[in-house]
Amino acid sequence: LQVPHAQSQPLGNESRRFTNKHSKKALKASLTLGILLGMFFVAWLPFFITNVAQAVCGCVPAGFFDVLTWLGYCNSTMNPIIYPLFMRDFKRAMGKFLPCCRRSAEPRPSAISLSMRNSHSGPRAPTSLKNVL
Repeated sequence: LQVPHAQSQPLGNESRRFTNKHSKKALKASLTLGILLGMFFVAWLPFFITNVAQAVCGCVPAGFFDVLTWLGYCNSTMNPIIYPLFMRDFKRAMGKFLPCCRRSAEPRPSAISLSMRNSHSGPRAPTSLKNVL
């Protein structure tokens, strides 16, 4: 008995573009995640290894331990640099809130429109106690 093989239909141009677009996004997301995790391990792994060594033998100088602690703290300062470099959505979100990151073509929202948007209030008809009851 032979099992018939399902023939795969060739992908159209649109499907190919869709696949390429999503594979590029996935590759970029993987690259960003790899860089973030790599930076985390480079910054914090020496600290954790030294911390265990200090607990076992007590042979780690205090100055060296402080340097490794600050290396880990520096990792936290690298994240705000790495995210804007690799994530377009992060750049757009920051551009809305920080004037230094806003593009010149984007209109600057007025304080009134921001407060109206944040308070979920728009123009309202005047209400009186008589209308409420």
